[in-house]
Amino acid sequence: MKFAELVLAAAAMLGAGLANAQSMQPVPDRAEGEGPYPTLIVSGATMIEGSGAPPMGPVDIVIEGNRITAIHGGGAPAETRAKAARIIHAKGMTVMPGFVDTHGHNGDPSKAAQPSYGYKLWLAHGVTSVRGVSFYFGPGQGDLSDAQRSRSNTITAPRLFPYSVFGDKWDGGAIDSEAKAREWVRWAKARGFWGIKFFNSHGADILGAALDEADKQGLGTVSHLAQPGVQRVNAAKAVELGMDGITHFYGHFESLLDESALPRYPKGYNYFDEQSRFGWVARLADQVVEPGSEQWNAYIDHLIESGVTLSPTFNIYSASRDVMAAKNRDWHARYTLPSLMDFYAPSATNHGSYYKDWSTEDEVAWRKFYRYWFDLTKEFHRRGGRVTVGSDPGYIYQTWGFAYVGELEMLREAGLEPLEVIRAATVSGAQEIYDPRGETAPMGTIEVGKLADLVIVPGNPLDNLKLLYGTGHTRLNYETGEIEQVGGVRWTIKDGIVYDAPALLEDVARMVEEQRAN
Repeated sequence: MKFAELVLAAAAMLGAGLANAQSMQPVPDRAEGEGPYPTLIVSGATMIEGSGAPPMGPVDIVIEGNRITAIHGGGAPAETRAKAARIIHAKGMTVMPGFVDTHGHNGDPSKAAQPSYGYKLWLAHGVTSVRGVSFYFGPGQGDLSDAQRSRSNTITAPRLFPYSVFGDKWDGGAIDSEAKAREWVRWAKARGFWGIKFFNSHGADILGAALDEADKQGLGTVSHLAQPGVQRVNAAKAVELGMDGITHFYGHFESLLDESALPRYPKGYNYFDEQSRFGWVARLADQVVEPGSEQWNAYIDHLIESGVTLSPTFNIYSASRDVMAAKNRDWHARYTLPSLMDFYAPSATNHGSYYKDWSTEDEVAWRKFYRYWFDLTKEFHRRGGRVTVGSDPGYIYQTWGFAYVGELEMLREAGLEPLEVIRAATVSGAQEIYDPRGETAPMGTIEVGKLADLVIVPGNPLDNLKLLYGTGHTRLNYETGEIEQVGGVRWTIKDGIVYDAPALLEDVARMVEEQRAN
């Protein structure tokens, strides 16, 4: 088997559950959401508009069809309010741009066979745009049909921006030359994909040709620099070749090794054994230069100068530092499908289900690893690098929607300020998707003329990001002495269509109960 085929096979077996889209259940026609309206007003909320500007309010946001047409401090004129088909009274709430998830997948038939399960959970947590990397794997084209149906609002789903894994989905044979790489990129563009996800499986020459062609075609590029190929292309090399984005941690630490050119693997290491793979990767922190050192700073400068975007997906590996907490999250009982819980459980085959003998030493190693990873991300961001929010749901006890909020919390833990976290979740993600096309993102901020993609939540998430979880936040009411649940997104607006977030969660709870009953 050629090297590229080996790495793609590893990705198929370990990295994504590469299920044929045709095996998934069809997404039903939309039955949820109201609107768009000739005139809709979100009234009385405090606005966080997405660019990093401080909160301001109360404001009235006027929406006509699917566009924001006016923003009034204090309140809209009486004549505007009089003609509104609907007014959402949002006093005491916060309105933000709809969130952008830059790292999405659907399930597969063994985990979550109905894609609307994930789509509704995303919307219920305020996520109105998702970049799929990929939504589906294999020869099926569910990515494209779902994206088209979402654009026309005939399904209940966020905006869907489909990327394809390099070399996937076509029948033109192996990518074994620079010419073939360019041919595949042109094919992907013609099919309607917005970009490409790369595993570093083809070497620098072929990867460079593909990246060059992607740039010419206006396709975005993002990489998961898998360990079997990182000796050929690490993150430092990938950005030199023109990679737009780096997701996860792969490739960074291999660019920062202290005393060797290659990582030092322990005796008996086996990449295909995920306990070995993930248990060892945290020990990379013991092999790299110290944060703040000359080499560390030079690497961050290199990333900044390249213009690369980092989408760390901190949350997807967070169980590694406390697996007991991860498998007992508040939402699993009501909102995580039994089939997902089965997939998450320790397994010799399921990707991310590697806690077969997970020890205190493993968790301590991961906590150290996170300290280095957080430091790298924070310093990159502090120097002007763009960081976006990706959740990579459906693996390692991370369920759609809830995982996204978890990523927001971990960006805060890494050192981003709350306003910076919201910016990463909104305009930064929108720009990452649209910049390769040379276009200004039509969403990501609350501005006149932008698409009406909004999330409305009781309270102020800048004070407490936990207010965004669908399960809410537990708090003592000092006036009544009662313990109560507060927060949870109240409404998500996508394309001017108003979705009742608690109702979407109830739909998901019914899916869980129906599966449990069967």
